[in-house]
Parts: sequence; C-alpha cells; structure tokens
Amino acid sequence: MTMNWLELFPENVKQLLLNLPKDVLEGLEEVRIREDRPLEINTGGKFHFVSRNGELILIQDEAYKPTREDGHRLLDLISNHSLYTMEEELRKGFITIPGGHRIGLTGRTVLSGGKVEHIRDISGFNVRIAKEIKGAADEILPYLLDTKRKRVLHTLIMSPPQHGKTTLVRDLARQISSGFWGRSNIHWPGMKVGIVDERSEIAGCQRGVPGFDVGPRTDVLDGCPKAEGMMMMLRSMSPDVLIVDEIGRPEDAEAVTEALHAGISVIATAHGSSVQDMRGRPGLAGLVDNRMFEMYVVLARNGEGRSFRLQDGGQRTLQTAGGRGQGGDALA
Repeated sequence: MTMNWLELFPENVKQLLLNLPKDVLEGLEEVRIREDRPLEINTGGKFHFVSRNGELILIQDEAYKPTREDGHRLLDLISNHSLYTMEEELRKGFITIPGGHRIGLTGRTVLSGGKVEHIRDISGFNVRIAKEIKGAADEILPYLLDTKRKRVLHTLIMSPPQHGKTTLVRDLARQISSGFWGRSNIHWPGMKVGIVDERSEIAGCQRGVPGFDVGPRTDVLDGCPKAEGMMMMLRSMSPDVLIVDEIGRPEDAEAVTEALHAGISVIATAHGSSVQDMRGRPGLAGLVDNRMFEMYVVLARNGEGRSFRLQDGGQRTLQTAGGRGQGGDALA
C-alpha cells in the first residue's frame, strides 16, 4: 500500500501518524482533524485518539489537539494553495484529491438564496483514505453473472458509509474489464466498462487518467454528475456494463432506468442497510418496486470483519458470507 496520502498532512501530524504501529498505519481508513480537539483515527472500523507521542489512546485529555495553524496548513496542502479554484467542492462539503482520497469539510456555511454557496472558517477535516484491494470482488462477482446469457446482472450494492462499497465496485470494474470472474470457472473475454465517477473516488483519476487499476477496457467520466454522465456514456462509449457510485436522487433513478432499457448492465451503490431502506428513499423506491435490479448486495461490518448478503430481485436471500477468514476482510 502506498503512503502518498501522508503528504497531505502538516509535518507534525504526519510524524504522529508515522509513529503509529505499521499494521495500524496500513489499516487506516479515516483521519479526523478538528481544531483544538483530539486527533482521531479509524482503523479496522475502530476509533482511537492519537497521543502527543503517536500512541493509540481512548482518553481525550491525553490526545494531540490540532491547532488552527495545522488546519490552515492542511487546507493549503489539499487545495494546492489555491482554495479559490475549489469553490464547487467547497459547496458540496468535500474535496477529492488525486488517488481518490476524499476529505470532508466542516465550518461555517455561507448561503445564497437559501442554498450553500461555500464553506468558510473551515475547522474540521475527515480524510477518508482510498484503497485498492485487488481481489475484493472475488467472492461476490460469480453471483452477479447470468451464465446463460453471458451478461452481468443489474446490481445494487448497499451499506452504510465506510463499509467497502467503493472498494468493491473498483475491483468489479477491474475484473469485468479484464475478463477475470472471481472465484468461478467462467472464461469469458473482458467486457467494456463505463464508470461515472462524480466524486473521483472509484478510479482516482489524475488529469483524466485513472490512478487505480480499473481494467484495460474501462472508460471513466471523472467529476461528472451521475445522471448526466450515464446518458453521456450511453450515447458515446457503448459500454456493456455501467458502474456508478452512490445513487439516490430522482434523476439518478431515471438515468439508471434509461440504461437498463438500453440493454446495458448497471452496477450501482447506495447508502442503506437493507432493500427496505431503499423503499424509504423517494428517488430509489421505484427502482425497487419495479424490480429493476436483479441482484442486491448488502455489505455489513461487525467484530468478526466484513460480511455480505445477496438477495435476488424478489428480495429472497441467496447467500450470506464473510467475516474473518471468509473473504469479508477484503472489502476494506
């Protein structure tokens, strides 16, 4: 695992992170910096404060507390000293940097016409560290294939945040595009894959070129709104499989429906813990009720690691697997 993301941090915070045990550092998922409050990390789904000596602790009074200077320096580094060029990202409340790392921001919002114009007085940062785990899709991919018609099933992948959705679809793109089909005996050639990467997290593009291995026959629309991007992909790149992250708005559902009717296989992700959760979201309820998806993958996380549950379009459970020693830990 490369550690280029460490260069994001002010020198003193970087040194504290480097003092962490190697396994903790390599397993980092989030680093939370809040001005004048304890430095916090998430590793393996568990949260700890970091002491002034770079040790994991649970007592907040003994933790290192980032200063205003730390926050200003971090903001300079992630914006490449040009914050004014990132107005659109500030309006959304996050910045995605090369490598697919996503940094959530909090502070004081400035409104215009009742809508957020941008964020100022930024004092909170959540650095979510993107990871490329080849093989993350090995156990799940065989269930997403229609072997009779040699196609990928329309699939919705669900979980709360930080449960591995993006890591999973990244590896699905790589395998489908490369003609690798997980733990199966299938020997199909690779398919054309289109990724609409609105948040620049799946492919981690730099100047339009993927930073992660998403396969040799994969095309990426980087930083493009999902609904518009899906239509652009259909019109211009004729993908066999279309991959999109975090759908939820009505226009996303309309674009997914259009793609399905065009004969394109769609793999999408959404926040939620069950198919029933999707029914509670106005933008997605119609997709569920009309059985537009042929397979649902529900990712979960517990003390034993990560697990998944597979359900067909009628919401019948087909398979439950994962946990320590069963491939669940691959979905980091």
